[in-house]
Amino acid sequence: MIVFIGIIAGVVYLYNSKMFERNAPVISMTQNEYWNLKEPIPLSIEDDSGVKYYEVILVTSNGQKMLSQEALLNPQTKLDLNVEYPKMGYGIKDKEIKIIVKAVDISQWNFFSGNSVVYEKTFKIDKKKPLLTLVTNSYGIYPGGAALVIFKTKDENLLDTYIEVNKKFRFKVQPFYKKDYYAALVAWPVRERKFDARVIAKDKAGNSARIHIPYYHKAKSYRISKIKLSDRFLKGKIAELAYDFAETQGVEDPIEQFKIINEDVRASNEKVIHDVTSKISDKMINSFSIKPFYPLRNAQKVASFGDHRLYYYKGEKVSESYHLGLDLASVKMGKIKTQNHGMTVYAEETGIYGNLPMIHHGMGLYTIYGHCSSLSVAQGDIVKPNQQIANTGKSGYAMGDHLHFGVLVQGVEVRPEEWMDKDWIRLNITEVMKNAKKLISRS
Repeated sequence: MIVFIGIIAGVVYLYNSKMFERNAPVISMTQNEYWNLKEPIPLSIEDDSGVKYYEVILVTSNGQKMLSQEALLNPQTKLDLNVEYPKMGYGIKDKEIKIIVKAVDISQWNFFSGNSVVYEKTFKIDKKKPLLTLVTNSYGIYPGGAALVIFKTKDENLLDTYIEVNKKFRFKVQPFYKKDYYAALVAWPVRERKFDARVIAKDKAGNSARIHIPYYHKAKSYRISKIKLSDRFLKGKIAELAYDFAETQGVEDPIEQFKIINEDVRASNEKVIHDVTSKISDKMINSFSIKPFYPLRNAQKVASFGDHRLYYYKGEKVSESYHLGLDLASVKMGKIKTQNHGMTVYAEETGIYGNLPMIHHGMGLYTIYGHCSSLSVAQGDIVKPNQQIANTGKSGYAMGDHLHFGVLVQGVEVRPEEWMDKDWIRLNITEVMKNAKKLISRS
């Protein structure tokens, strides 16, 4: 009986041991069902006990071909591989091919032969890159400015098309007028010294096409301001703000409080603004009618867009920032109006910007209104032309009653002055779109 129980216990132990695990390897290929045969396909093989052997087979109309195989001396619990099409066979005429992957683990299950799996995936062959044609665009663009581009892209398996600026900023596009045509507003970020914009189209197989947008680069310089911080300012406004902001709790040094508010709190607030204003509709548009913005009647400019502000205390530079809006002042608690139809996408208290409504006017064009004393709109409200949306104030980081008026294109701040100029709007937006429709209608 003791021997019998021992045998049973041994069998149970072996049956449940890792040595005899019964789970077959898991194989996955992230590539969708299209392949251009040029880009390698990522392949992953995972197993709890470890993979000891695998092979990758290509199946075409000409038969099977072993692409790779390996018996691992040191079994791995995870293998990340690339499936590459043989260069000598790139002239294949098949419309579809199949990839077969086999894998075996080191488990002693199945009479010591291990668990095995066979994975198959069929790919449609697409080696043709998308058709991409530039229709028209705004003539030029300033640093910190905006421009329009309209183009055509066509591909049966189109995956994505967008505008890339300086290889790090991406602007989404919106269907325009007719099928396969797209339009987009593009921005030159004010902190970028150079500007290069390209239309990029990619299909599901990994093929891509790109075209340079031939904007004429106009010259524009921005003011650099050296600002001396006074003890009165630090112990007054900054101390008041530091009391309210979570980031400055426990910080006693006035200069450190100022740095945190001017840099960390500002960055956090701007991230909120950028996230809210980066969205764009995917619905087709036929036009984009914008009237010049003039949000505050009889206002005077008290601070310009693009100012690079350097802050000094007792002769030593302690911080810096960029002013990314236009400050306007008129009367106390002046009425703020928008001259264009839009949707209120945000209306909350936001750190240094105080009470802040944001309005989307279409095509990724947003306006923001900072330091308001009160708001007349809430998130989700439709705004009509010449409707009052708020009153000026000094909420947030503001020394006096004024409006911080900002304009953004898909999360990038641009010069408000352009969108307050009817001639600029006509030449760079309205007429460009009008001419594009004529060209598209004739094609």
